[in-house]
Amino acid sequence: MITKIINAVLITDVLLKGHALYFEDGRITAITQEDLPYDRLIDGKGLYLAPGFIDIHTHGAGGFDFADGTKEDILQAAAAHAAHGTTTLFPTATATAREKILSFIRNVKEAMGENAPGKPHIAGSHLEGPYFSMAQRGAQDPRYIRNPDPAEYEEWIAAGEGSLRRMSFAPELPGAEELCNTLRQKGIIAAYGHTDAIYQEIKPLIEKGCQLATHLYSGMNTVTRRDLFRKLGGVETAFLEKEVTAEIIADGLHLPPELLLMIYQIKGADKLCLVTDSMRGAGMGEGPSVLGPKDNGVDCIIKDGIAYLTDMSSFCGSIATADRLVRVMHKKAGVPLPDCIKMMCATPAKVMDLPDRGRLAPGCYADLVLFDENIAIKKVIIEGKEI
Repeated sequence: MITKIINAVLITDVLLKGHALYFEDGRITAITQEDLPYDRLIDGKGLYLAPGFIDIHTHGAGGFDFADGTKEDILQAAAAHAAHGTTTLFPTATATAREKILSFIRNVKEAMGENAPGKPHIAGSHLEGPYFSMAQRGAQDPRYIRNPDPAEYEEWIAAGEGSLRRMSFAPELPGAEELCNTLRQKGIIAAYGHTDAIYQEIKPLIEKGCQLATHLYSGMNTVTRRDLFRKLGGVETAFLEKEVTAEIIADGLHLPPELLLMIYQIKGADKLCLVTDSMRGAGMGEGPSVLGPKDNGVDCIIKDGIAYLTDMSSFCGSIATADRLVRVMHKKAGVPLPDCIKMMCATPAKVMDLPDRGRLAPGCYADLVLFDENIAIKKVIIEGKEI
């Protein structure tokens, strides 16, 4: 069945008016001003039509953490995100016990077997830790911060059977270079984050393929001194190295709008990914919560639109959904809407090697979001089927 969407403003590299989008069998077939045959009509009623949002760094939503322990927890959290326009996501685990991470990887792999039209596309797992700098751990549980252990991470990779898609780690740790080499050999995205490294420690790993920076400014040093001499930190390294793509948590609280705008002006939309870094409280009300697995995670509290450790010493992940990221970047930081969508869709798709997603183009999956001027989601379609 051919579906035609009319009267919408299509968001590509520009805002397209007067064009219709056609899709069939879950894929976009045409974007044109021509009147082509169709079986079903959707009236966009002047709304914006964008590709489905892609969140490459999220820990949960709707009261569920992706590492809670079952496939159902993963599916429930993913569904909560889908209601806010996220059609593809990478469930992310924080630093925790070896067996917990092993269970998380297996559960994500099992959940990927549930991928189908009309359901959020679970594209693989992301390990945010446990190989981090203790000084830059943020809300990560210090009990589980450790140096890379080949026997450990090779077991995780094997258990994933190709479903482990990314790992974030600190480049300065003993064994980090060997880890980076292993990840790249296995086709897994290597990212640096929660790091106190300087440019001279990060650059060799960038040359080996570690070209993604995990949530810029969060859990990452800036210009520092070593033996009185100023050295670039992780943030400036991401700015300097053109190969590096950086994540930003664009909830407007982790980074204020003026800083978001500065980052955008330096790196550009082709090298930035908007991420929620959301914990289970995304889409929920204020009050006590837990970051990480519910049985051994970190206690936190949701207040004023963000999660904090209970002693208020650190943020504890965001409670943002993807629509909020686009809203903040466009309405508060003043970034043009096509570039906001690129950072939420096309750039994440490119970084995570998803050539058929993240763009409005013939041949791509019909992952589509309709929203209004306030980025309020009105309709979500995944592989041609409305949720």
